[in-house]
Amino acid sequence: MSQLQYLVEHIQEKQSFLCVGLDTDPTKIPTHLNDFSQPVLEFNKQIIDATRAFCVAYKPNLAFYESMGSEGWDILKSTVDYIGPHHLKIADAKRGDIGNTADQYAKTFFKDLGFDAITIAPYMGRDSIQPFLEYKDKWTIVLGLTSNPGFEDFQLRKISPNDRYLFEEVIETVAQWGTAGQLMFVVGATRTEYLQRIRSIIPEHFLLVPGVGSQGGDLKETFQKGANDHVGLLINSSRGIIYAASDESFADAAALEASRLNDEMKKLIIQW
Repeated sequence: MSQLQYLVEHIQEKQSFLCVGLDTDPTKIPTHLNDFSQPVLEFNKQIIDATRAFCVAYKPNLAFYESMGSEGWDILKSTVDYIGPHHLKIADAKRGDIGNTADQYAKTFFKDLGFDAITIAPYMGRDSIQPFLEYKDKWTIVLGLTSNPGFEDFQLRKISPNDRYLFEEVIETVAQWGTAGQLMFVVGATRTEYLQRIRSIIPEHFLLVPGVGSQGGDLKETFQKGANDHVGLLINSSRGIIYAASDESFADAAALEASRLNDEMKKLIIQW
Protein backbone atom coordinates (compact mmCIF):
# COMPACT_ATOMS: atom_id res chain seq x y z
CA MET A 1 0.00 0.00 0.00
CA SER A 2 1.33 3.42 -0.94
CA GLN A 3 1.84 6.21 1.58
CA LEU A 4 -0.99 8.13 -0.07
CA GLN A 5 -3.43 5.23 0.21
CA TYR A 6 -2.44 4.56 3.81
CA LEU A 7 -2.88 8.20 4.81
CA VAL A 8 -6.27 8.46 3.11
CA GLU A 9 -7.47 5.25 4.79
CA HIS A 10 -6.14 6.37 8.16
CA ILE A 11 -8.04 9.65 7.86
CA GLN A 12 -11.22 7.81 6.88
CA GLU A 13 -10.84 5.30 9.70
CA LYS A 14 -10.34 7.90 12.42
CA GLN A 15 -12.43 10.64 10.82
CA SER A 16 -9.49 12.86 11.69
CA PHE A 17 -6.91 14.86 9.76
CA LEU A 18 -5.14 16.15 12.84
CA CYS A 19 -1.37 16.48 13.08
CA VAL A 20 0.12 17.11 16.53
CA GLY A 21 3.15 19.36 16.48
CA LEU A 22 5.82 18.38 18.98
CA ASP A 23 7.43 21.81 19.42
CA THR A 24 8.71 20.82 22.83
CA ASP A 25 10.41 23.67 24.68
CA PRO A 26 12.28 22.45 27.80
CA THR A 27 11.43 25.73 29.56
CA LYS A 28 7.69 25.16 29.12
CA ILE A 29 7.20 21.58 30.20
CA PRO A 30 5.78 20.84 33.67
CA THR A 31 8.44 21.02 36.36
CA HIS A 32 7.63 17.61 37.84
CA LEU A 33 9.07 16.02 34.70
CA ASN A 34 12.52 17.18 35.76
CA ASP A 35 12.60 14.10 37.99
CA PHE A 36 13.07 12.03 34.81
CA SER A 37 16.50 11.57 33.23
CA GLN A 38 15.18 13.00 29.94
CA PRO A 39 12.28 15.34 30.76
CA VAL A 40 11.60 16.34 27.13
CA LEU A 41 11.37 12.72 26.01
CA GLU A 42 9.03 11.87 28.89
CA PHE A 43 6.88 14.87 27.99
CA ASN A 44 6.72 13.73 24.35
CA LYS A 45 5.85 10.17 25.30
CA GLN A 46 2.97 11.26 27.51
CA ILE A 47 1.66 13.65 24.85
CA ILE A 48 1.83 10.90 22.23
CA ASP A 49 0.06 8.39 24.46
CA ALA A 50 -2.65 10.96 25.21
CA THR A 51 -3.29 11.91 21.58
CA ARG A 52 -2.69 8.78 19.49
CA ALA A 53 -6.39 8.00 19.16
CA PHE A 54 -7.25 11.44 17.83
CA CYS A 55 -4.58 12.20 15.21
CA VAL A 56 -3.01 10.73 12.10
CA ALA A 57 0.38 12.46 12.21
CA TYR A 58 3.03 13.97 14.46
CA LYS A 59 5.40 16.79 13.51
CA PRO A 60 8.46 17.43 15.67
CA ASN A 61 9.92 20.88 15.00
CA LEU A 62 13.65 20.28 14.58
CA ALA A 63 14.72 23.62 16.07
CA PHE A 64 13.58 22.57 19.54
CA TYR A 65 15.74 19.44 19.39
CA GLU A 66 18.78 20.81 17.60
CA SER A 67 19.07 23.52 20.26
CA MET A 68 19.74 20.80 22.85
CA GLY A 69 22.80 19.51 21.01
CA SER A 70 23.58 15.81 20.79
CA GLU A 71 21.07 14.97 23.53
CA GLY A 72 18.37 16.62 21.44
CA TRP A 73 19.13 14.37 18.50
CA ASP A 74 18.90 11.32 20.76
CA ILE A 75 15.54 12.55 22.08
CA LEU A 76 14.33 13.17 18.54
CA LYS A 77 15.24 9.66 17.43
CA SER A 78 13.63 8.14 20.52
CA THR A 79 10.49 10.22 19.92
CA VAL A 80 10.21 9.03 16.32
CA ASP A 81 10.67 5.43 17.42
CA TYR A 82 8.03 5.85 20.13
CA ILE A 83 5.47 7.22 17.66
CA GLY A 84 5.78 3.97 15.73
CA PRO A 85 4.58 2.94 12.27
CA HIS A 86 0.88 3.82 12.40
CA HIS A 87 1.15 7.62 12.36
CA LEU A 88 2.82 9.81 9.76
CA LYS A 89 6.05 11.20 11.19
CA ILE A 90 6.94 14.63 9.76
CA ALA A 91 10.32 16.28 10.30
CA ASP A 92 9.60 19.99 10.40
CA ALA A 93 13.13 20.80 9.24
CA LYS A 94 12.61 23.29 6.37
CA ARG A 95 15.80 22.13 4.68
CA GLY A 96 16.79 23.41 1.24
CA ASP A 97 20.31 23.16 -0.15
CA ILE A 98 22.27 22.04 -3.22
CA GLY A 99 21.92 18.49 -4.51
CA ASN A 100 24.76 16.67 -2.76
CA THR A 101 23.85 18.32 0.56
CA ALA A 102 20.14 17.60 0.06
CA ASP A 103 21.06 13.98 -0.59
CA GLN A 104 22.66 13.77 2.85
CA TYR A 105 19.67 15.45 4.48
CA ALA A 106 17.35 12.95 2.82
CA LYS A 107 19.44 10.04 4.08
CA THR A 108 19.56 11.49 7.61
CA PHE A 109 15.84 12.05 8.00
CA PHE A 110 14.41 9.20 5.96
CA LYS A 111 16.90 6.42 6.66
CA ASP A 112 18.74 7.22 9.87
CA LEU A 113 15.96 8.91 11.86
CA GLY A 114 13.02 7.07 10.32
CA PHE A 115 10.79 10.00 9.36
CA ASP A 116 8.08 9.55 6.72
CA ALA A 117 8.13 13.16 5.55
CA ILE A 118 10.16 16.34 5.72
CA THR A 119 9.41 20.01 5.12
CA ILE A 120 11.54 21.65 2.41
CA ALA A 121 12.21 25.26 1.39
CA PRO A 122 12.13 25.44 -2.45
CA TYR A 123 14.10 28.67 -3.02
CA MET A 124 17.15 26.88 -4.48
CA GLY A 125 15.12 24.98 -7.07
CA ARG A 126 14.75 21.47 -8.36
CA ASP A 127 18.16 20.05 -7.49
CA SER A 128 17.56 20.92 -3.83
CA ILE A 129 14.31 18.90 -3.80
CA GLN A 130 15.01 16.01 -6.19
CA PRO A 131 17.10 13.92 -3.71
CA PHE A 132 14.11 13.73 -1.37
CA LEU A 133 11.83 12.63 -4.22
CA GLU A 134 14.14 9.70 -4.91
CA TYR A 135 12.59 8.05 -1.84
CA LYS A 136 9.37 6.87 -3.43
CA ASP A 137 7.70 5.83 -0.17
CA LYS A 138 8.31 9.17 1.55
CA TRP A 139 6.68 12.61 1.46
CA THR A 140 8.42 15.84 0.53
CA ILE A 141 6.44 18.77 1.96
CA VAL A 142 7.29 22.02 0.20
CA LEU A 143 6.69 25.47 1.65
CA GLY A 144 3.94 27.02 -0.44
CA LEU A 145 2.22 29.86 1.40
CA THR A 146 3.33 30.33 4.98
CA SER A 147 1.58 31.79 8.02
CA ASN A 148 4.39 34.01 9.33
CA PRO A 149 4.07 37.84 9.22
CA GLY A 150 6.82 38.23 6.61
CA PHE A 151 5.12 36.05 3.98
CA GLU A 152 4.28 39.13 1.91
CA ASP A 153 7.94 40.03 1.41
CA PHE A 154 8.35 37.47 -1.36
CA GLN A 155 5.40 35.07 -1.58
CA LEU A 156 2.92 37.77 -2.69
CA ARG A 157 5.21 39.35 -5.27
CA LYS A 158 3.58 39.41 -8.69
CA ILE A 159 5.48 37.59 -11.45
CA SER A 160 5.36 38.69 -15.08
CA PRO A 161 4.16 37.94 -17.73
CA ASN A 162 1.17 36.16 -16.13
CA ASP A 163 0.90 38.55 -13.20
CA ARG A 164 0.56 35.64 -10.80
CA TYR A 165 1.80 35.51 -7.25
CA LEU A 166 5.22 34.00 -6.69
CA PHE A 167 3.74 31.34 -4.41
CA GLU A 168 1.46 30.19 -7.25
CA GLU A 169 4.41 29.83 -9.62
CA VAL A 170 6.37 27.90 -7.00
CA ILE A 171 3.52 25.49 -6.26
CA GLU A 172 2.69 24.87 -9.92
CA THR A 173 6.33 24.33 -10.88
CA VAL A 174 7.22 22.04 -7.97
CA ALA A 175 4.05 19.95 -8.47
CA GLN A 176 5.43 18.90 -11.87
CA TRP A 177 8.51 17.32 -10.26
CA GLY A 178 6.65 14.52 -8.49
CA THR A 179 3.27 12.93 -7.89
CA ALA A 180 0.48 13.73 -5.47
CA GLY A 181 1.71 10.70 -3.51
CA GLN A 182 5.16 12.25 -3.05
CA LEU A 183 4.56 15.95 -2.67
CA MET A 184 2.59 17.95 -0.13
CA PHE A 185 2.58 21.71 0.29
CA VAL A 186 2.56 23.87 3.40
CA VAL A 187 -0.27 26.41 3.38
CA GLY A 188 -0.94 28.48 6.49
CA ALA A 189 -4.44 28.42 7.99
CA THR A 190 -4.25 32.20 8.31
CA ARG A 191 -4.18 32.44 4.48
CA THR A 192 -7.57 30.89 3.69
CA GLU A 193 -8.38 33.61 1.15
CA TYR A 194 -5.82 31.96 -1.14
CA LEU A 195 -6.81 28.33 -0.58
CA GLN A 196 -9.19 28.09 -3.53
CA ARG A 197 -6.53 29.50 -5.85
CA ILE A 198 -4.12 26.86 -4.57
CA ARG A 199 -6.66 24.07 -5.00
CA SER A 200 -7.16 25.11 -8.64
CA ILE A 201 -3.42 24.48 -9.17
CA ILE A 202 -3.04 21.26 -7.14
CA PRO A 203 -6.46 19.65 -6.70
CA GLU A 204 -5.11 16.23 -5.68
CA HIS A 205 -2.21 17.06 -3.39
CA PHE A 206 -2.29 17.04 0.40
CA LEU A 207 -1.80 20.34 2.20
CA LEU A 208 -0.07 20.57 5.56
CA VAL A 209 -1.82 23.45 7.31
CA PRO A 210 -0.28 25.09 10.39
CA GLY A 211 -1.83 28.04 12.17
CA VAL A 212 -5.12 26.64 13.50
CA GLY A 213 -5.59 27.55 17.15
CA SER A 214 -3.00 29.77 18.79
CA GLN A 215 -2.18 31.55 15.50
CA GLY A 216 -5.84 32.31 14.81
CA GLY A 217 -6.62 30.02 11.88
CA ASP A 218 -10.20 28.77 11.56
CA LEU A 219 -10.64 25.00 11.14
CA LYS A 220 -14.07 25.13 9.48
CA GLU A 221 -13.10 27.78 6.94
CA THR A 222 -9.85 25.98 6.15
CA PHE A 223 -11.73 22.76 5.51
CA GLN A 224 -14.44 24.34 3.39
CA LYS A 225 -11.94 26.10 1.14
CA GLY A 226 -9.12 23.55 1.14
CA ALA A 227 -10.58 20.03 1.30
CA ASN A 228 -10.69 17.76 -1.74
CA ASP A 229 -12.35 14.40 -2.44
CA HIS A 230 -10.07 12.53 -0.01
CA VAL A 231 -9.93 15.43 2.50
CA GLY A 232 -6.40 16.26 1.38
CA LEU A 233 -5.54 18.20 4.52
CA LEU A 234 -3.36 17.71 7.56
CA ILE A 235 -4.23 20.35 10.14
CA ASN A 236 -1.37 20.91 12.55
CA SER A 237 -1.86 22.06 16.12
CA SER A 238 1.19 22.40 18.33
CA ARG A 239 1.02 24.77 21.31
CA GLY A 240 -2.76 24.54 21.57
CA ILE A 241 -2.47 20.83 22.34
CA ILE A 242 0.87 20.19 23.99
CA TYR A 243 0.64 23.24 26.29
CA ALA A 244 -3.07 22.98 27.04
CA ALA A 245 -2.03 22.74 30.71
CA SER A 246 1.25 23.39 32.48
CA ASP A 247 0.85 21.19 35.54
CA GLU A 248 0.64 17.46 36.16
CA SER A 249 -2.63 17.33 34.20
CA PHE A 250 -0.88 18.32 30.96
CA ALA A 251 -1.41 14.97 29.22
CA ASP A 252 -5.10 14.84 30.10
CA ALA A 253 -5.52 18.42 28.90
CA ALA A 254 -3.74 17.56 25.65
CA ALA A 255 -6.07 14.61 25.14
CA LEU A 256 -9.12 16.81 25.69
CA GLU A 257 -7.95 19.40 23.17
CA ALA A 258 -7.00 16.77 20.58
CA SER A 259 -10.35 15.06 21.13
CA ARG A 260 -12.18 18.37 20.69
CA LEU A 261 -10.44 19.02 17.37
CA ASN A 262 -11.11 15.45 16.29
CA ASP A 263 -14.82 15.89 17.05
CA GLU A 264 -14.89 19.05 14.93
CA MET A 265 -13.15 17.21 12.11
CA LYS A 266 -15.62 14.33 12.26
CA LYS A 267 -18.52 16.74 11.85
CA LEU A 268 -16.87 18.46 8.90
CA ILE A 269 -16.13 15.16 7.15
CA ILE A 270 -19.67 13.86 7.71
CA GLN A 271 -21.18 17.10 6.38
CA TRP A 272 -18.77 17.13 3.43
